Amino acid sequence: MINLCFVCLGNICRSPTAEGVMLRLIEQRGLEGLVQVDSAGTSAYHVGDGADPRSIQTALGRGVELPSRARQFQVEDFDRFDYVLCMDSSNYEALLALSEGYHDEKLHLMLDFEPNGRKGRSVPDPYYGGDRGFEHVLDLCFSSCEGLLEHLVDEHNLVTEKSIIDA
Repeated sequence: MINLCFVCLGNICRSPTAEGVMLRLIEQRGLEGLVQVDSAGTSAYHVGDGADPRSIQTALGRGVELPSRARQFQVEDFDRFDYVLCMDSSNYEALLALSEGYHDEKLHLMLDFEPNGRKGRSVPDPYYGGDRGFEHVLDLCFSSCEGLLEHLVDEHNLVTEKSIIDA
């Protein structure tokens, strides 16, 4: 089982969007039971809240549900997750400090898995922007999650009955 955690600041826009997209892609590829997904925030601003209504509306427009409730990333989470995917460099730096050098290899920027040359860049926070910002985040989450899922399949030899039939 591969365990993923997507992380942004408040865990109401970007990280729950990535979580929902990845859950959908996992289901489409028949990888349930092989990859588990969660999300968290580096802050406690919105603990217990659902995703931002604009994120929910945008995601539902493309058939993606955002089921999570906001929570803050805890140091113990490093033991639970194989990959911690940060939406921006600020989240990455905050978790690097929390890791204290013990789990740095688990930390990645989300866009490092995006196949269109965005390595090292940040997923912009749409919170204070308009609807187009939420669409852009959803686009980035789809392309990054597809790239991440390909990486996981290749790196961890994830094979399902569905993938054998589709081959």
